[in-house]
Amino acid sequence: MGIGTGIVLFVIGAILEFALNVQVSWIDLHLVGYILMIAGVVVFLISLILLLVRRRRPPVASTDDDLL
Repeated sequence: MGIGTGIVLFVIGAILEFALNVQVSWIDLHLVGYILMIAGVVVFLISLILLLVRRRRPPVASTDDDLL
């Protein structure tokens, strides 16, 4: 899961919502499109936050004393 996954989910949701004009009796494709777009935004934001938090931490230096 990452930034790319969030973008893919958002794009698939946008296609379902805005590009398709198909009516299916057992599922509402517009609702599924909105759900996928929201999930894509959430995944994108979580991935971005985790990436920024990982970059802020200073690297931990180890010494030879730690190995003994």
